[in-house]
Amino acid sequence: MDQEEEVKKTIDIKKLLKSTLKLGSSDLHLVVGSEPQIRIDKELKPLKLDKLTSKDIDSIANSLMKEKQKKEFEEKNELDFSFTIENVGRFRANYYKTRDGTACAFRMIPIEVPTLDEFDNNPIFKELIKKEKGLILVTGPTGSGKSTTLASMLHEINLTERKHIITIEDPVEFVHKNINCLFSQRNVGSDTESFASAIKYSLRQDPDIILIGEMRDAETIGAALTAAETGHLVFGTLHTNSAPGTINRIIDAFPSEKQAQIRAQLSSSLVAVIAQSLIPRIGTGKVATQEVMISNAAIMNLIREDKVHQLYSQMQLNQNETGMRTQTQEIMDLLKKKIITKENAIKSSNKPDEIMHVIENL
Repeated sequence: MDQEEEVKKTIDIKKLLKSTLKLGSSDLHLVVGSEPQIRIDKELKPLKLDKLTSKDIDSIANSLMKEKQKKEFEEKNELDFSFTIENVGRFRANYYKTRDGTACAFRMIPIEVPTLDEFDNNPIFKELIKKEKGLILVTGPTGSGKSTTLASMLHEINLTERKHIITIEDPVEFVHKNINCLFSQRNVGSDTESFASAIKYSLRQDPDIILIGEMRDAETIGAALTAAETGHLVFGTLHTNSAPGTINRIIDAFPSEKQAQIRAQLSSSLVAVIAQSLIPRIGTGKVATQEVMISNAAIMNLIREDKVHQLYSQMQLNQNETGMRTQTQEIMDLLKKKIITKENAIKSSNKPDEIMHVIENL
């Protein structure tokens, strides 16, 4: 009887995830005492279903976990993993505990990896991925499309180059097929102990390119910088809102006595920082803004000399030659094309005063 109930719940969650995809949602939330809720265009919307009990969610959660994952969740009260439901889609799951019981958050992941052209990404990206070595960072808040942009960049390399690409993620999101490149995709926790450990050992695995799903701490950042310095092209993500803010976050991750060394390493290995955010479109959907800072002699010098506060001004100079863009420019372009509203332009900006000033002087 218990097995029959579990099978029934498994079918229910499959149907629920399939419906979530059809509705164009990015996320599904299951919380005790609430009906299932989905996120569409940054807003949560309840589904017309019964409110969930603790028993409902436990049954659903258990139906998707393997025994090892069940044990980990019991021990840590937190669990990240990804899974594919045949003929439905691919999903990233996060389980966590609340005072009322287990809660679940599911993120939708496209099975087909998008190309760089599909989302009108900056043409400079196709030039950046041709680099043989260095560090390329795609940053932004949770849900800003960092993983999608990185997957698109790797997919472009897969279509045009013959490389060995190692991805280190928690968990693996986009699954890449070996077209021209050879992919080794690793889950932190099940396939490797940690990001830092995986990066260290990856240098013995003959990689051309290393993707680091998240640069969370000094150890991981240090390992990434070393990999970039030793002749590998390294892609990574951080939860930062701007390109200059990313540089500060990296340096501040280290104790003061090591920061000069990190500035030197970063200035010599950095290729580019792409700071991404998503803004609601007029009507439905979202559109990305991508602030782009590309390393050149001036950028390298400012990082090395601890003059990060001058990076933004430097990004505004000679942009036709450098290919750099600020978030303000991106937002204003969208506003002029009537893709976003003034309200969302100001609300989504890292520099709302600057946006208001530009709007007032149009």
